[in-house]
Amino acid sequence: MNRPDTQALGGTVNARIGKVYMNLSKAHKKAADYVLSNVFRSATMSIDELANAVGISVATANRFARALGFEGYPQFRAELVSGFEAMLVPIDNLRNEVQRPATPAEIIAGTLNEDIANLEATRRGLDPALCEQAARMILNAERIYIIGYGASGFLAGLMAHNLDPYCKTVQSAMGTAGPSTVARQMFKYTEKDLVIGISFPRYAADVVTILTQLKEKRVPILALTDAPSSPLAALADITLFAQTRRQFSPNSEGAALCLIEAICSAVAHQSAAPVHAASEMTKFILPWLYQDPSHQAGRRAEEEAAFPEHPYSA
Repeated sequence: MNRPDTQALGGTVNARIGKVYMNLSKAHKKAADYVLSNVFRSATMSIDELANAVGISVATANRFARALGFEGYPQFRAELVSGFEAMLVPIDNLRNEVQRPATPAEIIAGTLNEDIANLEATRRGLDPALCEQAARMILNAERIYIIGYGASGFLAGLMAHNLDPYCKTVQSAMGTAGPSTVARQMFKYTEKDLVIGISFPRYAADVVTILTQLKEKRVPILALTDAPSSPLAALADITLFAQTRRQFSPNSEGAALCLIEAICSAVAHQSAAPVHAASEMTKFILPWLYQDPSHQAGRRAEEEAAFPEHPYSA
């Protein structure tokens, strides 16, 4: 997966360190070396955490920031954070939340309330015309490939699982050898097919890269993401949004999953023979489904009583 250039993101701080490094004290050079080697980690740290990591005092950490030309540590960290904002929001939220006294029951209830709010916001934001078009795109596609990485990879696998009875061919990126393998598959896709891209903050660069390539090939794209500002929205023909705010993690996968299951329900309702498809699928996978032996024995006894010539009575 493509990763951001942390040296570039912390470039201003790096440049300041480069200009003054030879004139820094031994303790300040130690802090500078740590920051240069751990740009992202340093951006997540409070002044106490950085001081402990480097092995210096809090006062020395503050003087180090001033030695680089900043008014103090808050200004130094703000400059270091620049470029990492989207990645650091969940970390800052978590830091704030863990400092707030709460019982496990309160945290569980609060998290469920977050998801209820997410689902209500997602429902209010639905565009009926876009929902209709998304369902038709899925049903009309010759082949469907669902792309997601990280937590969205699991969502992609669940969506493929739920769509499978109603679509001709559905695959997901889950379990593949990596983005390059997915790209090789996507090279074969045409305007008759459909690619569904799933990504929420923090957005996966590989999903954006693959969808950019597919847009150039004019392959239809359906995106599932969180907001119009998402990089997926500009690449997709149709975009459906799920609000996924969560204090203790980057996203609520629960809210995203609910949107996916709702889309799959709409596809099932619009498909030509949903009951027949579900019935045939269940019949085929029946040998792999657990059946209570006592229920099976009772059923056989009933059949033997009703039909004496039944094979079971032989």
